Amino acid sequence: MRNEQSAPKQAAVFLDRDGTINAEKNYLHKIAEFEFIPGAPEAIKRLKDAGFLVIVVSNQAGVARGYFDEEAVRTLHRHIQSELAGYGTSIDAFYFCPHHPEEGVGPFRVSCDCRKGEPGMLLQAAEDYNIDLGKSFMVGDKLADIEAGKRAGCQSLLVLTGYGESVKFSPEAASVEKCPDLVNAARLIIDQVIEKK
Repeated sequence: MRNEQSAPKQAAVFLDRDGTINAEKNYLHKIAEFEFIPGAPEAIKRLKDAGFLVIVVSNQAGVARGYFDEEAVRTLHRHIQSELAGYGTSIDAFYFCPHHPEEGVGPFRVSCDCRKGEPGMLLQAAEDYNIDLGKSFMVGDKLADIEAGKRAGCQSLLVLTGYGESVKFSPEAASVEKCPDLVNAARLIIDQVIEKK
C-alpha cells in the first residue's frame, strides 16, 4: 500500500471564484447568471498543464444570510466543471465558506477559520491534497484573498477584475503583484516557476 506521506508535495494555485474566474454578481447562485471572465478557462488549463493543482476557495455569505443553500453552491460548481470540460480542463477541488460572523442566520452565524482572510480553506486543502503552501499561489480580487494567501504561506496575487480595481491602492495590497486578469496572473505564475528551474 502506498504511503501518502512519502509522496512529494504538490504546488497549487488557489483561486477565488466570483470576480476572479467569473463575472462578479451579487450573491451569484443561478446557473443562468454565470459567465466566465474572458480567458479564465484558458488560464485554468494553462495552470493545470504546467503541473499545478487548481483549487477554488470561495466565501459564500449568501448561504449564511439565507439567500440560497449549500446545494445551490455545489450545483453551480458542477456547472463550472461542465463548462470547463469543453476547454479540456477542470478544477481539482472546490472549497467554500458558508459562514458570516455578524450577518449569518442560525448555525451559519459564527466566527470561523474558513472565511477568507482566515486561511482555513487553504490549510484544509493542503492537508487533503498534500500541498506545499510555500510553493503555492493565491489569486483573487479582494483584500481578504490576499490576506488568506499570506496567512497560509502562499504568494498572493491581486487581479484587477471584480473588486480588484477598487482595492489595488490599499496599503494591504502594496506588496503584492497586480495583474489585469487571471490570464495575466497565470502567465506570471508560470514564468516565475520556469525562472526558478
